[in-house]
Amino acid sequence: MDQRERDRARVAPASPGRLDDVRWIAFPSHGDDRGVLTAIEGGIDIPFDIQRLYFVHDVISERGGHAHRDTHQVVTAVCGRCELRLSDGTEERVWVLDRPTRGVLINPMLFIRMVDFAPGTVVAAFASTHYDTKRSIRSWDDYLAAIRA
Repeated sequence: MDQRERDRARVAPASPGRLDDVRWIAFPSHGDDRGVLTAIEGGIDIPFDIQRLYFVHDVISERGGHAHRDTHQVVTAVCGRCELRLSDGTEERVWVLDRPTRGVLINPMLFIRMVDFAPGTVVAAFASTHYDTKRSIRSWDDYLAAIRA
């Protein structure tokens, strides 16, 4: 069994995530007269090994609309601005993504929505798992049913 098959076989039970565990992570940045370099290392700056990096860009409507069963993520705006809205099924909190020198650590089982994208915004997400549709809950109603089961 290869790593992807092992990842797919391991699906965590659905219990609500904790908004109190969500936090900003500062990325180390180094500037000089040429500009600024921001470097991000998995297991050091991000508290997990990065299995996937993806970008969201050229957005014309809301993104997200799902929860990850067992995936940890750090999300940052590489450029531009948007709002990250996270819910535990009871409460919603909002983080404004507007600089590439910090990201939001999101633990599993929080419902994720990204809204209000400024033109030209690029969001990067670092994930602890490879992509598999079975790892996510794709609607608000299914999410509420899963955390209340």
